Amino acid sequence: MMMTMSKTTIATVILFAISAVLAAFLYIENLPPPAHKYDAFARCIAQSSTTFYGAFWCPHCAAQKKLFGTGAQYLPYHECSTPDGNGELQSCIDAGVKGYPTWVFADGSRLVGVAPLSQLAEKTGCALPTSTPSS
Repeated sequence: MMMTMSKTTIATVILFAISAVLAAFLYIENLPPPAHKYDAFARCIAQSSTTFYGAFWCPHCAAQKKLFGTGAQYLPYHECSTPDGNGELQSCIDAGVKGYPTWVFADGSRLVGVAPLSQLAEKTGCALPTSTPSS
């Protein structure tokens, strides 16, 4: 006996499959990097006379920090927001910070927005870890 499926059932199965694949992709895409992978890179950036200006409430700043995983704790981060989130600290006003995140480098150049790690490596001269272990 041959079983037939209704168009609604087929559509539901296809929709479920697409949803499962999308959910898996988003989960994998949002995993933080392996522990300690970018610690040395972040420490090098901190020693390069670079400053990372941001605000605790800024989702782009959180995304930038997430790229560093556990290394984010070593970044040369400067908080610009007042504790209530309604104002900007004078030090950031004096530094000319207009948006978050803002990276200011030793040569005075700036990047505003989430910066790719490769661009931060280029601007700071810090070595970006490779994805394969070195021999």
